[in-house]
Amino acid sequence: MRSQILIVDDEKRFVRSLTFALNQAGIQSQCAYTGEAGLAALEENPPDLMLLDLRLPEMSGMDVLYEAVRLYPELPVVMISAHGDTRAAVQAVKAGATDYLTKPFALDELLHLIQNITERTRMQEELTYHRTRGASSSGLVGSSEAMTHLWQTIQRVAGSSAGRILLLGESGTGKAVVARAIHEQSTRSSEAFVEINCAALPEQLIEAELFGAEKGAYTGAHQKRSGLVAMAHRGTLFLDEIGELPLPLQAKFLHFLENGDYRPVGGGSNHIADVRVIAATNRSLEDEVRQGHFREDLYFRLNVIAMTIPPLRERGEDLRELLDAFIDSQAREESCRPIKIPLEALNLMLAYSWPGNVRELRNLVERLTILYPGQLIRPQHLPAEFHAASAPKGDNKQLRESSLDQHLQRAERQLVLEALEKTDGHKGKAAEQLGLSRHAFKRRLQRLGIT
Repeated sequence: MRSQILIVDDEKRFVRSLTFALNQAGIQSQCAYTGEAGLAALEENPPDLMLLDLRLPEMSGMDVLYEAVRLYPELPVVMISAHGDTRAAVQAVKAGATDYLTKPFALDELLHLIQNITERTRMQEELTYHRTRGASSSGLVGSSEAMTHLWQTIQRVAGSSAGRILLLGESGTGKAVVARAIHEQSTRSSEAFVEINCAALPEQLIEAELFGAEKGAYTGAHQKRSGLVAMAHRGTLFLDEIGELPLPLQAKFLHFLENGDYRPVGGGSNHIADVRVIAATNRSLEDEVRQGHFREDLYFRLNVIAMTIPPLRERGEDLRELLDAFIDSQAREESCRPIKIPLEALNLMLAYSWPGNVRELRNLVERLTILYPGQLIRPQHLPAEFHAASAPKGDNKQLRESSLDQHLQRAERQLVLEALEKTDGHKGKAAEQLGLSRHAFKRRLQRLGIT
């Protein structure tokens, strides 16, 4: 049973007798005789349930209900009404009250109602707990407001009929993890989750990877092969870095999104697949459309349900949880004792902007675990960038983001130039060394102004 009940009623004799009866039944209670006093009691010592009379002096019971529902949406409220107020009590239930009682009522009736509400609340708490566990097992770690909102959105989208979902967010924020969580929370969870990185495949092979190919359709096709679309039938197909999809293939992929049918490379007939498609990108597809690199109609078709994954710098309170999860996981991977992060090192991490987001944090933990297994991580163990001056905050948010973009672009440019130097300027080999398709590599050269 509930341990604490707030009774808000202006009939003092009724309140005293009800308080005594509840105490006898092992239920603690507090009381208030006006609406204002009831709201003050809610703020000072939030109860587990509130009994609220409809007729109160000055501030009415309905006004108290509206304010209580707004401030404490999870609080069960049972309205108390006289015989003639039954219709108003029903209206109160529609406004957010859990139930209502009509005076005079028997104590057993009240105790039975309290027990039912207690049981419902307990079941809801268990459901919330299991949902939280589900989020954690899906790789979504964190209880910040941003992550709570994201997890709620994942559940709504996963349970919907939406077949085209677009995930937006910076590199390293965990778009693949979110895609898998949507799949696992959906009715398609028993079927396949198929992932393809559009930037990691040579341009001439992406179509065959997606739609399959008949024997002899191209050089090296020695046998018939099924595509990823067929493998994902009744399940989920996740396309990472959708912005790297070559323009000629974009039209064919749009046709598949609109009609659900496709033709394997070299095939003579169409096939049909029932697939939920989740696409992800870390760049602005609107800009890509304006520059002629991405089809506008495909962008609109994918952008039915768009979800933005928050960067790590906006999830400060999640850093400790993520650290603990990665430290435990990496210690098991390396079969060693976990590293320890004292406050001085943690403060440096909290002040850092994490341009590589969650992926950068995981990589850092992996490196520290390998180099300092089981040790206390001191500030000197952290990379040099953690010791730089804190980035501007507040009004300088735009400046900080601009500085971060410049830093990432310089780093990307340096990696590309080093790859070209190592391969004597051979673009194909440089692309292979960076794990990119030739198409994606050419796009980067254009964007970075490298000739």
